[in-house]
Amino acid sequence: MTAALFRYVPALDSLRGYRLADLRADTLAGLTVAAVAVPQAMAYAMVAGLPPQYGLYTAIVMTAVGAVLDSSKQLINGPTNAISIAVLSALSVVQSPDEKVNAAILLALLVGSFQLVITLLRLGDLTRYISHSVIVGFTAGAGSLLVLDQIKNLFGFAPQGDVHDHFLSRWFATLTQGGPIHLPTLMVGLGAIAGVLGLRALKKRLGWVLLPELLLVVVGAAAVTGLLGLADLGVKIVGHIPAELPRPSLPHADEQLLRSLSGSALAIATLGLLEAVAMAKAIAAQTRQKLDINQQCLSEGLANFTGGFFQCIPGSGSLTRSAINQQAGARTQWSGVISAAAVAGIMLAFAPYARFIPRAALAGILIVSAFRMVDWGALRFHWRATRFDKVIVGVTALSAVAISVEFCVLIGVFLSFLLAVPRAGRMSLTEFVVSDDGIVHERLPEDQPCGAVRVYGLDGEMFFGSVASLERHLEEIEAAAEGAQQVVLRMKRVRNPDASGLHQLDHFLHRMAAKGIRVTLAGVRRDLHHALLSTETASQLAADQLFVEQPQRFTSAMQALRQVYAASAGHCSACAQRATALAARGG
Repeated sequence: MTAALFRYVPALDSLRGYRLADLRADTLAGLTVAAVAVPQAMAYAMVAGLPPQYGLYTAIVMTAVGAVLDSSKQLINGPTNAISIAVLSALSVVQSPDEKVNAAILLALLVGSFQLVITLLRLGDLTRYISHSVIVGFTAGAGSLLVLDQIKNLFGFAPQGDVHDHFLSRWFATLTQGGPIHLPTLMVGLGAIAGVLGLRALKKRLGWVLLPELLLVVVGAAAVTGLLGLADLGVKIVGHIPAELPRPSLPHADEQLLRSLSGSALAIATLGLLEAVAMAKAIAAQTRQKLDINQQCLSEGLANFTGGFFQCIPGSGSLTRSAINQQAGARTQWSGVISAAAVAGIMLAFAPYARFIPRAALAGILIVSAFRMVDWGALRFHWRATRFDKVIVGVTALSAVAISVEFCVLIGVFLSFLLAVPRAGRMSLTEFVVSDDGIVHERLPEDQPCGAVRVYGLDGEMFFGSVASLERHLEEIEAAAEGAQQVVLRMKRVRNPDASGLHQLDHFLHRMAAKGIRVTLAGVRRDLHHALLSTETASQLAADQLFVEQPQRFTSAMQALRQVYAASAGHCSACAQRATALAARGG
């Protein structure tokens, strides 16, 4: 029982040998993360179109639950830029503010449920088969969408358009019909951007890694707004934030709302797992810790699912806060728990003063975050790498803006599989010849093929995706072998056979037998041999026509060639010479 508890609750396992030095390091890291989490959580709730306290609730509950269950020791869960943009898109079908809050909390519950199902089915490790180009394209598209969405708050435009209109339609209407630029609002927003960039430059120059520049900018903007009375001049502020912790409650759900949110929930669940797993792997690569991907998926699922009962919005692993947590020296998952407790303390102590925070300042912080969210080096690398990567990055990024940010991930995943299957299904065919001294090599243009024996090698995955390629190669062999007595097929590099590939091979053997050409399969792998026996394809071959690959110096392909040339020696002097040479090389 205890062993199982330690296995599924890694934070408890980390207490073995936990020392006072570890507690000091985790406390410092947790407090540092909390200083960044408070302004970020408020801003990300605003991105989703929700009151800022729901972002803070998420930074408390989801961060604590995720930290206790995380396989990664430094990953910090909570509200994130990418997920909040996806939530904004998912909630576009809901109109009133109260309905939006209820729908967002229900969405967290659905996202957590989908992630738990993925965990129970142990499908989390399938994330490694999704091209990283999807994530690169998503971050580029989501970053662009975030900047476009925050322009109204930065310039003080009044939002225009109906909730059911497309984002680009609403954005254009806001830009053209949202009124003139509100100069005080713009000055606050630009001041916030300048403050963040200036403090970051100072922090980098002086080496002050723990300087909470986002919190300082938010506090400074709130102080200036309150002292100068900028709210009376039309600068929009965050407004009242209750000084209370999230209460347990169950979101209202009806059939229509569940149906409208379920598709988005699945997309956000997939995106959240991709984001968290990618983040955890990046941290593990630096810290050399061993990850349990299924445990990581479990932590994400339970964090979102639990958050759905405590007024939280969907979240995932945070890039910024996880990096700060690691840089601040966090040693175990308890730094995340300490961070959550610190956010709760800050909320209770300073919530009455948060109402002075100008929305333009949060918009400036989000615009800076959007540029940092995009990995420009990775974007440039993937764009230049191959046409395959360029198409996936481009389509995923464009669909984030043109269609919806949550479904662009599914579009990118579908496209990556669509483009990957034909690439995986490319089988290659090589013709070999045996020289007079018994050396087997790839046939060059000047090499004359043997009239009695033709030798070929197949290479690739023998599954449904390669059927067209396999059929073409087998027809090529059949045409080239006209007049020959024997064909040797080297199958050592043929992998993962399925019914479609075996069906093509079965038909080829039937056709060659009808023409009186004897086919020998050499270097047959164990899985292919088992499949040939199970489908009775091997029944067409005599015992001396099927050579299973053996772990020995002289391979089954060499044994097959010695036998085939020995059989042809009585009909062809060249074959007789090669048979002698092969026998000598065989020992």
